[in-house]
Amino acid sequence: MTGHLKVSLVSEHASPLAVLGGVDAGGQNVHVAALAGALADLGHQVVVHTRRDSPDLPDEVRMRPGVTVHHVPAGPARPVPKDQLLPYMAEFGDVLADYWGRRRPDVVHSHFWMSGLAALRGARRLGIPVAHTYHALGTVKRRHQGADDTSPAQRIALEAHLGRSTARVIATCSDEVTELLAMDVPADRIRVVPCGVDHRRFSPQGERAPRTAPHRLLAVGRLVPRKGGATALEALAQLPGTELVIAGGPPADRLDTDPEGRRLRSLAADLGLTDRLVLLGGVPSTRMPALLRSADLVVCPAQYEPFGIVPLEAMACGVPVVATAVGGHLDTVADGRTGLLVPAGSGAALAAAAAGLLRDPLLRRAYGAAGRRRVLAFYGWDRVAAGTEKVYREMVRPPGPALPPRVRTGAPVRTPSGGL
Repeated sequence: MTGHLKVSLVSEHASPLAVLGGVDAGGQNVHVAALAGALADLGHQVVVHTRRDSPDLPDEVRMRPGVTVHHVPAGPARPVPKDQLLPYMAEFGDVLADYWGRRRPDVVHSHFWMSGLAALRGARRLGIPVAHTYHALGTVKRRHQGADDTSPAQRIALEAHLGRSTARVIATCSDEVTELLAMDVPADRIRVVPCGVDHRRFSPQGERAPRTAPHRLLAVGRLVPRKGGATALEALAQLPGTELVIAGGPPADRLDTDPEGRRLRSLAADLGLTDRLVLLGGVPSTRMPALLRSADLVVCPAQYEPFGIVPLEAMACGVPVVATAVGGHLDTVADGRTGLLVPAGSGAALAAAAAGLLRDPLLRRAYGAAGRRRVLAFYGWDRVAAGTEKVYREMVRPPGPALPPRVRTGAPVRTPSGGL
């Protein structure tokens, strides 16, 4: 099949229409919305299926030309934490089966493990091929969070089942491939297509948010311990004349009731850094480019990060990144070229890397320019959509002659490392 495709994206908890900054609204929402739009720009017809979480939502919304959002009635029509949605996935899948029976897509692409379960249930009886993107893996979450992991107990087993049941698994980084192979996901089903960034909106040119300190470190992400806010504060204690701005979490007027917000403020007081820590709370996406441009460095000190959109947004704005050497950071940040990678959990290592760059504005400028070139070369949504389309066409292509046993074709495509 060489013409335009009818594509169904399934994203059970992450609506492309959601306002970012909520408990379960983040990178996946951005990814699904941007991928849908970029696929539509290639001429494909896209429907995004997401759970109805309000009785006021219409059945369908035209998000933009070529993209429709379908609100699936599954479970109560109110917000439900994503870790409590598993009991509604059978109903979700049955609604999809009915919808696809009337409006059959050429390919289904599910996002996050519960979406995968619903997509398989809806597509299997109709013979529609399913691609799956995990966005995060239960094995990794359990390894790092232990008893604090609130995922359903069945998650890890069901994720392994998904990997062996879908036509393709689209991983977002090389580190994820290693995890998938350890789960016995067949290697010949895995493809790597990274997340992307809107490099027209996130660019070096444009407004910069005001600041007062000589130097600014910026961290962006949900206010949860795994994002490494405490590590960033430990580093800040060794960086005089520098402020740490953290964007993310609930609105600023509710930070006093946020557990992680209170913990970070208490730690800042213990370290004598109260006047150098700025917690902004949730920041509208329209303000993010100006905020990123205002920073000398963007720090990404997460304990683990399945992919991480923030480094791409910083690099697109020409701002160097200091990130932990985990997950997707290993692919996106070219160590010693667009930023620096440091061990997770080490405030001393983060401080040393940041101090060296803060002392050298020419090196910061060189890293920033290289980061921008890297984004343009590999991470624009047009490139991500083209890579995803290539996987879809593999799935709908008529089967060729049988290959001898043990011969595997379609080896995973590695994302770039080093380079620009």
